[in-house]
Amino acid sequence: MQTIWLSGAEWLAVLRIGLGLWWLESWRHKDKKGWFERGTGIAWAADVANKHRWTFVKGGFQLVVAPRPKAMAYIVVYAELALGLGLVFGFLTPVALIGGLLLNLLYLVLMIHDWAEQGQNAMMALISFVALLAMSWQTWSLDAAIGLFL
Repeated sequence: MQTIWLSGAEWLAVLRIGLGLWWLESWRHKDKKGWFERGTGIAWAADVANKHRWTFVKGGFQLVVAPRPKAMAYIVVYAELALGLGLVFGFLTPVALIGGLLLNLLYLVLMIHDWAEQGQNAMMALISFVALLAMSWQTWSLDAAIGLFL
């Protein structure tokens, strides 16, 4: 593969690191006090799920998220932090890429009516998919340094 400036593997690492920075920004801009103390994030998601055109979304939300809103708030917020750190540092990268892909697909389904959110989630899911299949952890990663996922 011929590229300008960096090798193909290095460009894949840039893509992976950029995706990690995107997850970290998603974590950074969240109002943690609102999410953890006032439950704003889960309340907003509940409102979206209740109005959703697909009944399985509302049912799934009621079954999984609604009974444990505080725990789910922590899971969502800290999952985004863990994904970002894992991708930036290239640690447990395939796990982070699969987790991110699943989380973006979940967000994509939940936010099916909000086209502004759809673009972001679709692009992040696509980057995760490409970075996973191209094994982007082979360069500039802790995984490569310690010999994981060779």
